[in-house]
Amino acid sequence: MKNGAVIDVHNVHKSFGENHVLRDFSMTLAPVENLAILGKSGSGKSVLIKCIIRLIPFDHGTIEVLGEDVNVLDLDALDVLRARVGFLFQSNALYDSMTVRENLEFSLRRHWNADQRKKGADAVVLEALTDVGLPHTVNMMPAELSGGMRKRIALARTLILHPSIILYDEPTTGLDPITSQEISHLIISVQQKYNTASVIISHDINCINITSNRVVMLIDGTCYANDTYANLRNSNDPRIKDFFD
Repeated sequence: MKNGAVIDVHNVHKSFGENHVLRDFSMTLAPVENLAILGKSGSGKSVLIKCIIRLIPFDHGTIEVLGEDVNVLDLDALDVLRARVGFLFQSNALYDSMTVRENLEFSLRRHWNADQRKKGADAVVLEALTDVGLPHTVNMMPAELSGGMRKRIALARTLILHPSIILYDEPTTGLDPITSQEISHLIISVQQKYNTASVIISHDINCINITSNRVVMLIDGTCYANDTYANLRNSNDPRIKDFFD
């Protein structure tokens, strides 16, 4: 891995027609680091993390994840890599017709063989639900859960394969302030237990303050600033100050 980084985004461009979302964007993610990407709505934050695991293609540049150039991997190799990268979708993306257990087991059906699932599925499902404080929900349906609980279940599903990296897409959007703070502290707990490295896409200043070791500011498609939360908050740059005023 280049310079020890688990993610290395180098000079990436991404456009949708005339809309230039990412312009020569570069960033790195170190092992066991929580890196927050701060930007206004529509600035390209979600596009960036989807490019990182090639859910959408990018136009120019390179992205290396865990030492692999994602742009040259075939679909089988990309699938193996994605199993090592958890993705918490903004919408949670739970299957409404499945119980909590079935939602968590979905990843196991794709990446474990039948014998592995028979011997180990119950244990890893319980561990993941315990990690997010919801072991009692195992047989519930998503419709029976609050918004905060659904977010926790989505995180449990992300954890079940013990990923090396987690990508969080707006993890506190739509949640009340107390639940948002609980989810933010849960992100820290996950980092500490599993030694994960994480990219946290958000415009929630409080979430970024709680979770981040470092912050990248995405402005006009570029990496406009790269520093700690405290240093950015104390910046005199008017474009940076706008996010904190």
